[in-house]
Amino acid sequence: MNLSSFVHFAAFGLKTILFRKNSPILGTIILTDKCNLSCKHCSVNNITAVVHPYRQIRGEMEQLYRMGVRILFFCGGETFLWRSQDKTLRDLVIEAKEMGFLIVNVVTNGTFSLDLPEADLILLSLDGDKERHNAVRGDTFDTIMHNIAHATSDNICLYMAINQINKDAVRQVCQIARDTRNIRAVSFNFHTPYPDTQDLALSVEDKTRCCQVISQMMKEGAPVFNLKSAFPYLIHNRFPTPCHQCVVMENGELSTCGRCIHVPGLCEKCGYFFVAEYTLLFRGNLKVIFEMMRTYLKYI
Repeated sequence: MNLSSFVHFAAFGLKTILFRKNSPILGTIILTDKCNLSCKHCSVNNITAVVHPYRQIRGEMEQLYRMGVRILFFCGGETFLWRSQDKTLRDLVIEAKEMGFLIVNVVTNGTFSLDLPEADLILLSLDGDKERHNAVRGDTFDTIMHNIAHATSDNICLYMAINQINKDAVRQVCQIARDTRNIRAVSFNFHTPYPDTQDLALSVEDKTRCCQVISQMMKEGAPVFNLKSAFPYLIHNRFPTPCHQCVVMENGELSTCGRCIHVPGLCEKCGYFFVAEYTLLFRGNLKVIFEMMRTYLKYI
């Protein structure tokens, strides 16, 4: 992260904490819900399978920028399936940078060629060792590892959603992140139980054990892109929701925090680490503030 970006984010955080502002800084645009996979924990893929047109996506980018968003995520579905006119995902990342977004990240399932050095981070879903990842996402582990090995940049951050199927593979994913070329870090979430995936939800005991493993792996040098200071709040769901500093745009509809806000009762079961981290940050939690500064400067 360059100095001007750091100063911008520091100033935003200070104003948000001091004046209790609810302005967003992080925005996500859903390019499509079309996906080439049918993962067991996912409730939002291929509902419409519509690929949203470039003009609409461009307009949503401009709207978020006017709102003050400076960290932009492109999500799916599967983002690498997005095509519109003669535009590709790479074009969107480049245009977002030119527009003035300071950090531009892409979320992918990793089954497509990873040639996107323009992105600050490619958050790539890896949900365990080969056996447990494939149990969640189908026979894709080898393809993903091949694509990581042949990626054109080291901007990959593994992205694991921990659930009942893969809760015992946290250590292995940390080791992959630490020992594999082109992987910069690993980021975790707990499964957020939409009504059709409640059987995958973790207990408090499960979450505690997972956080203990993550903490130990951090001590052993695993590049974890999460904040240990937020773990107690995540384990017991004791962080405030929704996060007003994050917004999601899907097909012209703006949601505070995420799409799950529209499902009654789901916020109270939120498993998104970044939601806990950001809400605690902007409430002035000093441990979270200092740890986030150190972590973001290290990995972005």
